[in-house]
Amino acid sequence: MIFGLFGKKNSNAAIIARQYDLLTAAARRPYLYTDLGVPDTVMGRFEMLSASLILYFRRTRSAQRAGQEIAQEIIDAFFEDVDHSIRELGVGDVGVPKRMKKLAAMFYGRLESYAAALESKDRDALAAALKRNFHPQTEDLSLSMHGLADYLLAAEAQLALQGEDVVETGQIDLPHAAA
Repeated sequence: MIFGLFGKKNSNAAIIARQYDLLTAAARRPYLYTDLGVPDTVMGRFEMLSASLILYFRRTRSAQRAGQEIAQEIIDAFFEDVDHSIRELGVGDVGVPKRMKKLAAMFYGRLESYAAALESKDRDALAAALKRNFHPQTEDLSLSMHGLADYLLAAEAQLALQGEDVVETGQIDLPHAAA
């Protein structure tokens, strides 16, 4: 049900658009790239948006039914956006499904690895997972993702304080600076 938005009337469209825009804007905040080591590349932006969405999904997993339904529609919007971006990069119709499958597997793999580290509040494990995903081509041992791990842990703590009204109206936002 990745593309659940196609062919159905969506009564939550404004909420979904507002929430997805907030999450996308949060993932594009300049200090993430200038101060926290997120590469300013297509894949770096995909990775940061994925991390932001993972925090969002972790918050909404305990939400009321409306919040969980919106979360599913957010994932649909995310994959629709990824599909559109792949096409804009010039990938032909034949290659899109293969790339989408690979990117979906990447997203769900990150969801699993980040969730385990976030659940245990393991800064080092989260930083190691972030380094593997954000900087897969480097062996540079001095490259640290601890600042980004700290940001994500603080963001998750902040999101846990958000009320159901914020979830159900699509107004969840991530912190503007590392705590």
